[in-house]
Amino acid sequence: MKMASKLRLLFTLDKTTLLFYLEAFLVLGWARTRLFYKFSKVAPSLGERGQETDQDYDASHTSAMRHIASSINTVSKYTPWDSKCLVRAIAGMKMLERRGIGSTLYLGTGKDHSGKLIAHAWLRSGPYYISGAEEMHQFTVVDKFAKMSSK
Repeated sequence: MKMASKLRLLFTLDKTTLLFYLEAFLVLGWARTRLFYKFSKVAPSLGERGQETDQDYDASHTSAMRHIASSINTVSKYTPWDSKCLVRAIAGMKMLERRGIGSTLYLGTGKDHSGKLIAHAWLRSGPYYISGAEEMHQFTVVDKFAKMSSK
């Protein structure tokens, strides 16, 4: 699909979706810049290390969580920078935090088909996985960060 037709398609979206996409684009860019720092400097901003948020959730947050998950996963395919799993998880956590919704970011390791060590990050809010859920079962959790809800 050519750029002009992609832009036309973008402007046919409803206002809410368009705003979520715009926010996702900006936050994905911000999250990508976090990877230029040592992880030890970024980790405290991710929440309480070694903790998890509850599986319980406020049903009124369901729509926002779905919009955030959809926006992060869709927009990350079109960013001019790499928006891999950790960038998507950090961005999703930030978008949830802006709305006072708690989340847990998981970091995991595993091995690929050739036996090489690989890593993955995913994000959960309540019982819903915002990003990274499709591959999380292939990884062993090595760390987690809980960002508690503020509402």
